[in-house]
Amino acid sequence: MQRKIYNDLVNWKNEKDFKPLIVLGVRQCGKTYIIDEFCRNEFKFYKKINLLYDTDVCELYASNNSSEKKYNDLKILLDFDFDKEDSVLFIDEIQVSEELISELKFFNEKHSNVRIICAGSLLGVKLARLRKPFPVGKVTRLYMYPMDFEEFLIAFNQEPLIDKIKECYQKNEQMGILHNKAIDYYRRYLLSGGMPESVKSLIECDNDYYNYDYSKLNNIIEDYKNDMNSHITNSSETLKIRNIYNSLSSQLQNASKKFQYSIIESGAKSREYSLPLDWFIESNMVQVCKCVKLPEKPLLGFVDNNVFKLYYSDVGIFNRIVNNDIKTIIFDDMKIYKGIITENYVANQLKANGNDLLYWKGMRKSKVDFLITTKSDGIIPIEVKADEHNQSKSLKIYNDLYHPKYMIRVSLKDFGLTNNIKSVPLYAVFCINMDTLKSTEI
Repeated sequence: MQRKIYNDLVNWKNEKDFKPLIVLGVRQCGKTYIIDEFCRNEFKFYKKINLLYDTDVCELYASNNSSEKKYNDLKILLDFDFDKEDSVLFIDEIQVSEELISELKFFNEKHSNVRIICAGSLLGVKLARLRKPFPVGKVTRLYMYPMDFEEFLIAFNQEPLIDKIKECYQKNEQMGILHNKAIDYYRRYLLSGGMPESVKSLIECDNDYYNYDYSKLNNIIEDYKNDMNSHITNSSETLKIRNIYNSLSSQLQNASKKFQYSIIESGAKSREYSLPLDWFIESNMVQVCKCVKLPEKPLLGFVDNNVFKLYYSDVGIFNRIVNNDIKTIIFDDMKIYKGIITENYVANQLKANGNDLLYWKGMRKSKVDFLITTKSDGIIPIEVKADEHNQSKSLKIYNDLYHPKYMIRVSLKDFGLTNNIKSVPLYAVFCINMDTLKSTEI
């Protein structure tokens, strides 16, 4: 399946001064597949190792030999000269060897011509809890997410529909008869989410969605639960991680619009859950949306670190967890979960497009679901509606206070521009990023 991160990998290859690359992302989002495809397509010489199975490599780097001797012995062990021009070494499941992670500094400083890409399960958690020194400043990090809606449409061979959506976004022109077609694909996406195996399963249904195989998502959820025993300090931490995970859907429905420890369990304190919460965030199973006290540039400078929301990293997983079935999703009958699932979907799309997840809370219970910073138009507020609802009291309050160049309302409505509010259909959220907003015709 075509993934946008492929272009980022190509850019890394073309850099003159490059560093070893670490690709981070939630389990099953397609990291290994796309890295393998990239290496096969873009390099003449390619070697892949998996430290879960290539245990000799782990033993080599656990030894007391010098870095240079380990380096030379690795070539012999792998029967691969990664010093050779147009070659690349892909180390999968690198979290198994802290020593090798630490040695990436040596690769960068002493053998800067060598191309190395690393990935692994729960690698973010491992990097946050290393006992060995992390090679600070000596590696490049690249984040990968589940497939966004544009990649989903590409998987269904809907490139002409993508072009139409982008054109209407830029010109604020309505999609017309194509609006319903795009909405139909949006609902399919809510069903499968963006995990590649789940999307593949949906494609194989050949439009008979009642035969969609839930087992792919069920298996991923079980893998997540099993992962909660990995890289932890004690069994008590595992229990707390599970408690956070089980509370997420309730957290998203919370009227206060912020994560509350008391929802996890009665009497829970932040200090008791800080380490498990960090584990959960570093695992990339959730995405954090932080509250901004004052919407001024730079937004990250006005974040209240004690007030935040958590979203599931994939909306398909969210629907599985709350047991929304095929009929419920396809026929738009999600009832109490509809609003928070829609908001979760938008969060996933914005994050995949490189936006920081930030929101604003004001007086009189006013709130704006998301804020983004554009290159030429400043800070733009985004309000999310699950249907065609037009009332935007919070946007009006925000507008009166801060006078943004324009505002965005994401909903089921077609494109349009009224009262300084740009209407963006839910299927077009992938268009919202810093590059496209600067040229939007407002």
